Amino acid sequence: MYPTQSNTPTHPDLPPPPQEDALAHYQPIRVAQGKPVQPPKSPRPRARRPGCAGCLGILAAALFGPLLVLAVFFFLPYPTRMVLLGVDRAADGSYTGRTDTIMFIQVNPLKPDVSMLSIPRDLWVPIEGVGENRINTAHFFAEANQPGSGPQAVLQVIRYNFGLRANYYARVRFDGFKEVIDALGGIDLNLAEDQGGLPAGKHHLNGEEALAFARDRKGTDDFFRMNQGQTVILATARQVLNPLTWPRLPAAITTFFSVVETNLPIWEWPRLGLAFIRAGSSGIDHRTITREMVIPFTTDGGAQVLLPNWDAINPMLDELFKR
Repeated sequence: MYPTQSNTPTHPDLPPPPQEDALAHYQPIRVAQGKPVQPPKSPRPRARRPGCAGCLGILAAALFGPLLVLAVFFFLPYPTRMVLLGVDRAADGSYTGRTDTIMFIQVNPLKPDVSMLSIPRDLWVPIEGVGENRINTAHFFAEANQPGSGPQAVLQVIRYNFGLRANYYARVRFDGFKEVIDALGGIDLNLAEDQGGLPAGKHHLNGEEALAFARDRKGTDDFFRMNQGQTVILATARQVLNPLTWPRLPAAITTFFSVVETNLPIWEWPRLGLAFIRAGSSGIDHRTITREMVIPFTTDGGAQVLLPNWDAINPMLDELFKR
């Protein structure tokens, strides 16, 4: 309670002392006329800069984001299909020749799944624009009519007769493939029985020897020859997967693309490589159309060919390629 009067004693004849103002000891506040008093502004908070953890998060997203996208692409469950064609160059240096090697390949890195089917060159099938003929002539007739169209003609024949659709091809010159094997330092074969002119046992072959083994026909037929071709391809795959060979890979890859013509996009090659690495040479399902799946036949012109027995072939195609 504030005091309202002085406690000093007074004389009755004297006037009372002046009363002390109870609010006088408070400091007066000067009020501006006509202008409202604004409350003081609070200081604006500064934006927080990301700390070390935030920087690391941004860096990790920048580095691993593309890697994650690539990993998803590599393991997409769709199969990549292509046809491998082995052809001899003609005398004029063109590709106007028969495809003595026809191999349908399917890869799926997710499983991983690598499936290969060798098709006999003497298989007697209808060819658009030609009529019935050996399947290895489809490339020759198309290439003779329009250079560069041979691979697509083979893809079309396979799609029509086998019900297998492939968008890609790789056309390999036989005389150039031996250069790839030499660039890898040769290949190793371990034969369980006499094959391709070689006795059973282990053999190290250079490019010339490997090509002679694959093409050997002495005392054998096309069915043996298809097996020999697959043996060389699998041995080459083992050599590529061998870490001791990796220092040779840059030269081998350069040589490979100098002797191979393909329409396979560059971004598909890592998927194929990953599938082969994950499957390993022992995990590749490689098959051929066997004698039991064809009927030997002699044409009116005296040519010995093979009529396909589709009742025997189709179940294998369904199992191997999940048509």
